Amino acid sequence: MQDDEMKISIIGTGYVGLTTGVGFAVKGNDVLCVDIDAAKVETINSGVSPIYEPLLDDYLKKVLKQKKFRATIDLSDAVNRSEASFISVGTPSGKDGKIDLRFIEEVSKQIGQVLKDKKDYHVVVVKSTVVPETTEKVVVENVESASCKKAGEDFGVCMNPEFLREGKAMEDFLTPDRIVIGSIDKRSGDVIEKLYSNFKASILRTDVKTAEMIKYASNAFLATKISFTNEIGNICKRLCIDVNEVMKGVGMDSRISPHFLNAGCGYGGSCFPKDVEALIWKAKETGYEPRLLDEVHELNNRQKVVLVDQLEKRIGKLKGKNICLLGLAFKPDSDDIREASSISIISKLIEKGAKVKAYDPKAMENMEKLFPNIQYVSNAKEALAGSDACLIVTEWDEFRKLEDKDFDAMRNRIIIEGRRILDKAKVSKFDGICW
Repeated sequence: MQDDEMKISIIGTGYVGLTTGVGFAVKGNDVLCVDIDAAKVETINSGVSPIYEPLLDDYLKKVLKQKKFRATIDLSDAVNRSEASFISVGTPSGKDGKIDLRFIEEVSKQIGQVLKDKKDYHVVVVKSTVVPETTEKVVVENVESASCKKAGEDFGVCMNPEFLREGKAMEDFLTPDRIVIGSIDKRSGDVIEKLYSNFKASILRTDVKTAEMIKYASNAFLATKISFTNEIGNICKRLCIDVNEVMKGVGMDSRISPHFLNAGCGYGGSCFPKDVEALIWKAKETGYEPRLLDEVHELNNRQKVVLVDQLEKRIGKLKGKNICLLGLAFKPDSDDIREASSISIISKLIEKGAKVKAYDPKAMENMEKLFPNIQYVSNAKEALAGSDACLIVTEWDEFRKLEDKDFDAMRNRIIIEGRRILDKAKVSKFDGICW
């Protein structure tokens, strides 16, 4: 192993954990990824990713062949064999938006128990998204208690937030626009900065709480841009103004940039909804009322079902009507349906008595677990056939290729799209959610 290569362990093989583990292995480090699910570990070690993410399978097979990566169920062995352990377990939200830290607490204690008998200096790194004060008040306290050792003296602690886009995760990990390392002391941060020494990106060194907040502030700001754009779009719709042209002009301002200025049927996924809710909860815990963030969250929830409201205005009562849904994942190039707009849309359609026929290139299996009684079909044309209306919810590239002849198979040609992907040169008549 070369001087700049390290041995690391990743606790948790979910979306972030597996991407991080494979990414560090691609960069030449020796990586052990830990999960409690033996079947999942076996699948990963066979070269098959349990999640859909472009390039991940290819990179996984590569690092397995190079013997730079391995998955295991043995946390103790992984920690003992590594210089740093990244905690990358889930932090789900409760109904009130409060972050659930039970997995963080459990893993912190387990790492502490291993460190109790480990003689070498070890750095514990929080990769999971956690609200400010979590690393110091939960992770440090649990590791110290279980190990009978002192953070900053006997072992190191860092917070290293992830900034990965689903569908672009491997690209984002290997070529990040910035790396944030929050540490309780200089030695801890130096170890993790060394790990990133062969990455071409600016590195920001901060304290732990600041690093935690950077992640939340980043996602909350992007969510705010989306909700702001949708608010403007809803106004433009009533004034017969093309919001796309408006935001094109707005995005030309170098202070604003064109990113995340696309109007549509709301944001979803594993990050934005959960992180905005968690930040709202944390702010209220401090006695502050985050009114802007509250409205960002509420506007997004309303935006998800605007397509159904517009459909009712066009078609009348939905009871017994055959409604085609194109797109189920919260974004293209992903099978993730967490907080997807499609869930709210399907729920409201069912509530109003509509018959739902759906197609998505990757997410149907996941959606079927939530809605087993709607009809799933194998392609867009089959979904359109005989439908009374079509709602386009996810901007998959294959939907961009649809033409008039594809929609001719509908019983009633009512098309409302929520992501602005149809080509006016190919499709002659359709409505947009905000245009």
